Amino acid sequence: MSEQAGIRTAKEAADHELILAFGRLQGAANRLEYILGRALEEECGVSHLMFEVLLILGRAGEPGLSMRVIAQEQVLTTGGATRLVDRMVAAGLVARTESPDDRRGKLVRLTPLGEETAVRASQVHVENIKRYFVEPLPAGDRERFAEDLRILSHSARDVLPRLP
Repeated sequence: MSEQAGIRTAKEAADHELILAFGRLQGAANRLEYILGRALEEECGVSHLMFEVLLILGRAGEPGLSMRVIAQEQVLTTGGATRLVDRMVAAGLVARTESPDDRRGKLVRLTPLGEETAVRASQVHVENIKRYFVEPLPAGDRERFAEDLRILSHSARDVLPRLP
């Protein structure tokens, strides 16, 4: 396969335009995740992952979502989602409630503090997205770039296996 890509040495691999492009995408995402995540932690007291769960629950509304759905949305194991939600319950951001459709099932929903935190964190996040993600790009390229990211995100999501 490496010969098909025209790669015969480690140097050629390191300098391959597609490998470089993907590395830049990954590097930018990692750096932005760090910058934006730190701002959420410092200014709002939540991790970026907690913030994402607050958004998922806000989007879903009442009566809430199951742990399985939260895990699927965040590409977490159900155990990882449970530990995250346990921390969010302890912080007063979310609550577990009885499922109206399944007596044995529990749903996770926002508390009033979770709603307030989601709003405040979103305000902080939007300002930092503008500053670190949008403003460095040429104005004429921003809309196309956002659409390209949507396409890539959906394409990758569609390849991932769904949790049972």
